[in-house]
Amino acid sequence: MKAALRLLLVTTTLVLAGHAFAEVLPTAEPVTVDVSPDRLSRIRTVLQKEIDADRMPGAVVMIARRGQLIYSEAIGFQDKAASKPMTKDAIFRIYSMTKPLTSVAAMMLVEEGRMQLTDPVAKFLPQFAKMEVLVTDKDGKTTRETAKHQMTIQDLFRHTAGFTYGEFSNVPEIKAAYAEAKLYRPDITAESRMITPDQFVTGIAKAPLVHEPGTTWEYSMAVDVLGRVVEAISGQRLSAFLDERLFRPLNMADTGFKVPEAQWSRIAEPLPKNPLTGAPNDVMLDVKIDPLNDSGGGGAVSTAADYLRFCQMMLNGGSLDGRRYLSPTSVKLMTSDHLGNRPGSPLTPGALLMGVDGYTFGLGFMVRQGPGLAGVPGSEGEYMWAGAGGTFFWIDPKEQLAVVYMAQTPGAIRPYYRRMIKALVAQALDK
Repeated sequence: MKAALRLLLVTTTLVLAGHAFAEVLPTAEPVTVDVSPDRLSRIRTVLQKEIDADRMPGAVVMIARRGQLIYSEAIGFQDKAASKPMTKDAIFRIYSMTKPLTSVAAMMLVEEGRMQLTDPVAKFLPQFAKMEVLVTDKDGKTTRETAKHQMTIQDLFRHTAGFTYGEFSNVPEIKAAYAEAKLYRPDITAESRMITPDQFVTGIAKAPLVHEPGTTWEYSMAVDVLGRVVEAISGQRLSAFLDERLFRPLNMADTGFKVPEAQWSRIAEPLPKNPLTGAPNDVMLDVKIDPLNDSGGGGAVSTAADYLRFCQMMLNGGSLDGRRYLSPTSVKLMTSDHLGNRPGSPLTPGALLMGVDGYTFGLGFMVRQGPGLAGVPGSEGEYMWAGAGGTFFWIDPKEQLAVVYMAQTPGAIRPYYRRMIKALVAQALDK
């Protein structure tokens, strides 16, 4: 009787804005998992102040502890310019939160023996067999030299392949090469979807690398290339592979690489103006169109509920609802340090994401190295990533915690909100 009542409660609470969800996770009162409901209420209070100050439009926050959903709130506006309230089923452009999804897809192929982490990328994409590295001398003059090492699949996962992003680079030759290959548009962040997969691979293989493969961590288009590897091995579009192997089995019904027309009314939008500069806000990806290629590094959309199910699967060691997606050993490998003493250029993972120290990078996730050093609370071994549009998640195995924060706040304000939500969740834990 109690089980049936709880299922009814969960199902009822997840029929939102006329859109019926599958069950996200079993629900529980925060106190039953040692979380203070009074302190959790600070999340809404603090976010509402940001909304009232016109610094953010709105957000959806979902928190699970010990496998149970204990917090689920929609705050503010889905589209403030249209005075449209935020709903829990709002669809967000998740940008680089696509990377962990692509990384899990690739790890599935590793588990099946269809590739190894130490394989050269050229084994599957021959265009990368003879790469050139851009070398800058002391006078600032650049030349190209043949790479001494082959980039590996592991390099793609951990951003040590030698690639970069056109919008992040200060090197004119790199910006020009990426722009010529249509991998970079100065007017739209992370827009490389309007060329075919073959054009993508050919274009990025022709552009010079910024580092010798394997030597330096630089956040980059490496996971887009990893998505091309998944396609080459599986014979499927990345979207089809993910839908078949991850999205549909996990009941991630609203996650994909475009929003169907029937769901356009659920797309969350940023404020018209950047709250820090007053200038027009960044133009965001048009997720109503059919992309020519599926950007494994930044092209997906999702909801807080969908992404929380993915997080819980990872927190469970690769399984959810009786179905296994990855082995616990693979999850542990993905969430371990894979950088060692390699430098970060121009920033370390933690500095890039939140403006803090104390983090390294694994296979698709940023990983905390210890309880201290970082300027935010957290546990050794927690892992996370975020998106250029303002979305953020983290998974803390020690605390048995999974948190998804969805907002459309592009621009330089993002690290501030990541630190803020991290602190607000941590302070609500009683033990």
